Amino acid sequence: MDLGIRGKSALVCAASKGLGKGCAASLAREGVNLVITARGSEALEATATELVKKYGVKVTTVAGDITTPEGRTAALKACPSPDILVNNAGGPPPGDFRNWSREDWLKALDANMLTPIELIKATLDGMIARRFGRIVNITSGAVKNPIPELGLSNGARTGLTGFVAGLSRQTVRHNVTINGLLPGPFDTDRLRSNAEAQAKRAGVPVEKITADRIATIPPRRLGTADEFGATCAFLCSAHAGYITGQNILMDGGIFPGAF
Repeated sequence: MDLGIRGKSALVCAASKGLGKGCAASLAREGVNLVITARGSEALEATATELVKKYGVKVTTVAGDITTPEGRTAALKACPSPDILVNNAGGPPPGDFRNWSREDWLKALDANMLTPIELIKATLDGMIARRFGRIVNITSGAVKNPIPELGLSNGARTGLTGFVAGLSRQTVRHNVTINGLLPGPFDTDRLRSNAEAQAKRAGVPVEKITADRIATIPPRRLGTADEFGATCAFLCSAHAGYITGQNILMDGGIFPGAF
C-alpha cells in the first residue's frame, strides 16, 4: 500500500534507537524526509547514515534533550513546519510514590506531558494551514493498564492522553489527527536494561527474567521496533484521516479487556 506521504517532512523525537528509530525507519521507507533527535550524537548519526543509505531520503540530525527548552528550540529550528510529528521521550524511573518529591513529579510531567504539548503547540497551526498533519504520541501501555511501580509515568502520560482527547476532536476537521501509540513489552535497549537490573536485584540470570516476561505475553515473544514503526507510519498516512483521539495499544494482547 502506498501511504500517500512521499515527500512529506517529519520530526521524530528520540529516534536514534528503539521504538523511535522504528518509526523513523518506517516513515523513511515511505519517502518521508526526516529530522531526528536524540541525546547521544553517535547513535543518532549512525541511524541517520543508515536511513539515508537504505531509503535515499533527507535526514537531518539534532543532538540534544527534547525535554528541555533548548532541545525543543534546536529541533524546531531544524524542522519548523513538519507535516508529521512523532513525540517520544524515555519514561521516568520506577519506585514507590512515598519516595517521590515534587521535583520528581515535575520532571516526569515536563518529559512525558508538557514536552509533547509544547511541540504540538509549536507545529499545529502550520499543519492546519496546510490542511494536513499527523501527530503520534508514543506513550505507554501503562496508560491503559497501569503498572504500580511506574506511577510517575502512569500519571504524566495519562495527563497527556486526557489533553489530546479534547484537542484531537477540534483539529480533525482540518485533516490534522492526533493519536497515541501505547507500547507494551518490545525488544529494546530499555527493556533489556530493566531486565538486567531486575535480575541483579533478584540474584538470577537475566535470561530467566526475560523468559518469565515472555511467558506472560500471548504470542510468546517480544514486539519488534519494525512492527511498531509500521503502525506509526499508517497512522501518519493519507489513509488515516478518520482516525483521531485514539490510543492504539500494542502489547501482544496482555491487557485482558474486551475493549
